[in-house]
Amino acid sequence: MDIKEHILFITGKLAEKNLKKVLDCIEDKKFSYEIKNLNINVAALLTTEMIKRRIGDISNFDKIIIPGRVKGDINALSKTLNISIERGPEELKDMPVLFGGKPLKYDLSKYEVHIFAEITDAPLMSIDQIINLAKYYTSNGADIIDVGCLPNQPFPHLAEAIQELKNQDLYVSVDSHDNDELILGGKSGADYLLSIKSDNFYILDEVDSYPILIPNKPGDMDSLYECIEKCLKMKRTFIADSILDPINHGFTSSLLRYSELRKKYPDIHIMMGTGNITELTHADTTGMTMLLMGIISELKINHILTTEVSNHCSTVIKENDLARRIMLASSTNAITPKHIHPGLLVTHGSEGFQYNLDEIEDLAKKIKDSNYRIMISDNGISLFNRDGIHTYTNPYDFFDHLNIGKDVGHAFYLGMELAKAQIAFQLRKNYEQDEELDWGCLFDKPAEDKLTFKKSGPTYKKKNDT
Repeated sequence: MDIKEHILFITGKLAEKNLKKVLDCIEDKKFSYEIKNLNINVAALLTTEMIKRRIGDISNFDKIIIPGRVKGDINALSKTLNISIERGPEELKDMPVLFGGKPLKYDLSKYEVHIFAEITDAPLMSIDQIINLAKYYTSNGADIIDVGCLPNQPFPHLAEAIQELKNQDLYVSVDSHDNDELILGGKSGADYLLSIKSDNFYILDEVDSYPILIPNKPGDMDSLYECIEKCLKMKRTFIADSILDPINHGFTSSLLRYSELRKKYPDIHIMMGTGNITELTHADTTGMTMLLMGIISELKINHILTTEVSNHCSTVIKENDLARRIMLASSTNAITPKHIHPGLLVTHGSEGFQYNLDEIEDLAKKIKDSNYRIMISDNGISLFNRDGIHTYTNPYDFFDHLNIGKDVGHAFYLGMELAKAQIAFQLRKNYEQDEELDWGCLFDKPAEDKLTFKKSGPTYKKKNDT
């Protein structure tokens, strides 16, 4: 930027001090600046129309930077005020990026680990059910659909299922302990076969599918090495899996076997099946997924096989898709996998509460209307309007202080917002009134259109109708 550039930063009362701190921390600034508080408490509530009315004299400035969440058309505002206007980041901590500082947002468009997603009960499902589930898995990030066969369960539509999946332009693997099913799968067009061992290696003479090689029994690395050497000699493309064991059933030793496999064969493709950990451990899967993907990243493992059988594993594919991207960004940029993307922080927030109670109480003193505001701090949930402020940890404690008459819609709204605030307080998540709580990658938040304003909610409409 031109060293003479003089920038006006627009903000609100609450963010003014923090904005100055962030700007002062930018090293070797090639600009001078002033901050203007437009006499609104929360900067995110500003609109381009409000800015136009309140901004005043701007003749001394070369550019204006407005808060990232401002609603309205900034191009129209720029033309009206005859000055360059830029929308800043949504989070203050990202402000340095605008001025050549180290980027806090990383490229997550790339990944190196491929996800095999297993349809575990495929023999019990119709073709349409298999196709629908496969599409769901691929929409969440799966690269290969693994058709799981069941022991002693006939699968008369196996060939048709594979062919229909291929008709959907999907990569397909067949997962079976039955050699005849593996051969049928290969001849029906499956791209991969799980699993090939030394005692059924002959299958590779009959099909062109890529084999996933495993030991004859857990821990028998010599039998796995035997299959690997055969494939190398045949110049046959393959993937090797030394098998990940459940926790307290050989988990640590099985990790060491993956390390041994990678050291012995630095250039081969390796798979890790993660379901023995996620499915057989009763804990939220986001943390397990991230840690396993970290191990996978360090060992340069190329593929994972995962499942979504247990209820607590119902979003594992989506979690793995994000985790593999975060880990590649971490590895590429030589940083720890922190502050790259918050999508796997589904329970807690990445930062502490945005305001302390003193700041909220100071804000409450400036309120001149009867509308209720809700904010949270380490002290609890604060509800306030011109009549005063009350802070509790239990929403029921606010009941005696509410003055809403017979406005049922307002009562419903406050009950819903206070319940959300309680959840956020208990889990130490960020809470913004009228906004959904952030559950990371578990739920896709709709993209926000900053050129339009939110429509009135049903409680407001009902109030006006009555």
